[in-house]
Amino acid sequence: MFGLEALDLARIQFAFTISFHILFPAITIGLASYLAVLEGLWLKTRDDTYRDLYHFWSKIFAVNFGMGVVSGLVMAYQFGTNWSRFSDFAGAVTGPLLTYEVLTAFFLEAGFLGVMLFGWNRVGRGLHFFSTVMVAIGTLISTFWILSSNSWMQTPQGYEIIDGRVIPVDWLAVVFNPSFPYRLLHMSTAAFVATAFFVGSSAAWHLLRGRDTPAIRRMLSMAMWMALLVAPIQAVIGDFHGLNTLKHQPAKIAAIEGHWENVGNEPTPLILFGWPDMQAEKTRFAVEIPYLGSLILTHSLDKQVPALKEFPPEDRPNSTIVFWSFRVMVGLGLLMIFTGLCSLWLRRNDRLYQSRPFLHMVLWMGPSGLIAILAGWFTTEIGRQPWVVYGLMRTADASSGHSFAQMSITLVLFVVVYFALFGAGLSYMLRLVRKGPEAHEDEPADGGPGQKRTPARPLSAADDGDDEADHNDSSHKGN
Repeated sequence: MFGLEALDLARIQFAFTISFHILFPAITIGLASYLAVLEGLWLKTRDDTYRDLYHFWSKIFAVNFGMGVVSGLVMAYQFGTNWSRFSDFAGAVTGPLLTYEVLTAFFLEAGFLGVMLFGWNRVGRGLHFFSTVMVAIGTLISTFWILSSNSWMQTPQGYEIIDGRVIPVDWLAVVFNPSFPYRLLHMSTAAFVATAFFVGSSAAWHLLRGRDTPAIRRMLSMAMWMALLVAPIQAVIGDFHGLNTLKHQPAKIAAIEGHWENVGNEPTPLILFGWPDMQAEKTRFAVEIPYLGSLILTHSLDKQVPALKEFPPEDRPNSTIVFWSFRVMVGLGLLMIFTGLCSLWLRRNDRLYQSRPFLHMVLWMGPSGLIAILAGWFTTEIGRQPWVVYGLMRTADASSGHSFAQMSITLVLFVVVYFALFGAGLSYMLRLVRKGPEAHEDEPADGGPGQKRTPARPLSAADDGDDEADHNDSSHKGN
């Protein structure tokens, strides 16, 4: 079917499941820290707007966290079912790293998540804030171990190969492998930026429908400050990450650039757009800027970037895919920076909450962070091919060797179940977003934790509030 083999279906299945999964941890990481900031600001200022936002986003966090856990379990099982030869070869490294993630991050999150979600009126203010901070730290620790394992597959260090298996000999070198610091910062920052635009888009949606409240304004303001400050930092981190990739995975950089061969001692141009043709070994319809490739990738005007023809054909990543996935990521990143700058200009002119063109832009930019994360992961993982552990084990040698029929059936089942299950979850989460934050006028006199009342139930939040939202929508259609 379509010239695909069982190995191709195994790769598609893994790509499909991880593409679903990665969206949830990204938002979880960002929302957990956002909740910690909201509660900290409420404790410091006693401004009830922060409290109302905390209650609102904690419900969305709970749903997102649950879907992230469920989708993450599937990823672990796939290592044993579809990629058993990889597990046999590298399990002595990846197995302990994933175990450390469970023992540190997951247990930490699970231990404090209940207090965070249900203890607002059951425990003291200090303990509740501590629980929220611990959950936020847990998400970052989880990111640490997951990225360490994945980065080791990109730039393996600290090992020996004994009897055909990888044996760790230096755990510090394994954990802190050459690409790990850059990829950890890049992914963590991406999660914060993606969450900022998710929050900002939610606020823009409500403002465009006439729901102009202090809580909605605060959502947009905080989101745009985050975009303004962090999106440019992400671009700088990405530059350092690119230099690291050029050093350790030059074939990936050549594929990303669609750069096939160097001419004499001429510096490398930057190909803005084109169509890399893997068969013809050239990039068709290339739009080039002279010298810029050398300037960006080597920070000089005379050094050359490695070209794809310098590598054997069997060792070349698919340039057609990574060329465009990388440009999608960078293009969205530039739009995020532009959005942040626009927000600063409007803020100075006191039009941040009134400019409908800007609010529409923020609304449409809502999924941009998540799309950029997916594009970045496609670039990273497809750019590593044909290796599953770079330079040590090829992807073709890592699969379990299931038949084409077996992989076809399981892939179809995954697609059906995932769209049904997580489609319902995403629909429910968007329903919560549509309801919007509400003032908690029924709080006790001191307005905070420590009062024994019925705890909030995150999964019962999206009730008849939609009716109110629909009413608001209809009442403002004429505006």
